[in-house]
Amino acid sequence: MAECKLEENLTSCNCTYEPCSRKGRCCECVTYHRSAGELPACYFDAGGERTYDRSVGHFIRCRTR
Repeated sequence: MAECKLEENLTSCNCTYEPCSRKGRCCECVTYHRSAGELPACYFDAGGERTYDRSVGHFIRCRTR
């Protein structure tokens, strides 16, 4: 298994949810959001991410603006 590059990942993580324990831990983040039927913050631009709406529908709406 590959080693997590936490510090490197944090430089590009755009998640603004401060109490998130998965910040920079991409594998954990993707697994968590996938199990909830959502997409992680990194799929959204800054405005879309700040809504905390991680739904696929929101992702599509953000992409068609």
